[in-house]
Parts: sequence; C-alpha cells; structure tokens
Amino acid sequence: MIIIKNFFIKSIQLYQIGLSPWIGNNCRYIPTCSDYMILSLKRWNIFKAIFMGFKRIIKCYPWGNSGFDPPMI
Repeated sequence: MIIIKNFFIKSIQLYQIGLSPWIGNNCRYIPTCSDYMILSLKRWNIFKAIFMGFKRIIKCYPWGNSGFDPPMI
C-alpha cells in the first residue's frame, strides 16, 4: 500500500510542477485540491483518501463555497 500511496503522491507532485503552472491559480480552497489529496494520502488509507479527494473536487463549482478547508473527518 505504501508503494501505491507514494506513486499517487509523486504523480500529484509531478502535476503540480509540470501542469498546474500552465493552468493558472483557479482553486477556490486553501489548501489547493492537489495539496488536499497529498495530505489525505499521508493521513489515511488510499481508499478513504481518494474518496475525500473526489468529494473535494465535487465541491468545487462556480457557486460553491471557498476558503480554508483542511482534510478532516
């Protein structure tokens, strides 16, 4: 499981370095969705982390909330 978690974390970090600067700063929440996913992967098992990341992305829409939203449950 640790190998899979590390793969996901490294993939997200690669996205943050390579692709995210080209897209721009569009995140409505602090921490950003990619940082949120990394924090979730470090704190919980992979299934819960993916579920939480998916929930976070679903919450991000033009009329949704914004602000500080740490990964807690």
